[in-house]
Amino acid sequence: MEKIIFEKNDIRNYVKALISGKIEKLKNFIEFTLEASRDIKKTPQYDSMREEMQEEIYQMQKQLGALNDLQRNMAKVLNNPTEKVQLGALVITNKARFYISVSLGEFFFEGDRFYAISPESPMAKKMMGMRSGDAFTLNNIHQKIIEVI
Repeated sequence: MEKIIFEKNDIRNYVKALISGKIEKLKNFIEFTLEASRDIKKTPQYDSMREEMQEEIYQMQKQLGALNDLQRNMAKVLNNPTEKVQLGALVITNKARFYISVSLGEFFFEGDRFYAISPESPMAKKMMGMRSGDAFTLNNIHQKIIEVI
């Protein structure tokens, strides 16, 4: 089987771009919803429609805050090579590929599936400090670490 080489810096930049893209999209949605709420004409449904839109804007602003937090936390993720699992490590197991960075979840990079997980997640906590060749079990799923980058 051919060994696939992953460039951690490319993955890091991709995750940062994903977060930035989500922030931009959400800002556009918020602006669009604000514009639409200004354009509502006084009708019998005016108050309830406006209230629903305000609630929607509030929810989007909360999401935007969370994404901004992700972006700030991602700035703290260093790109140093490492032999043990730590913040910034790319961990390849026999089951999945994990990027210990921020809680972004599943993403696809160059056709491969990855999971961006927070160092606070149960999976990351289980792997912290481990090296290539180490094995662990979480939720009755046994995994072996093939490589730590």
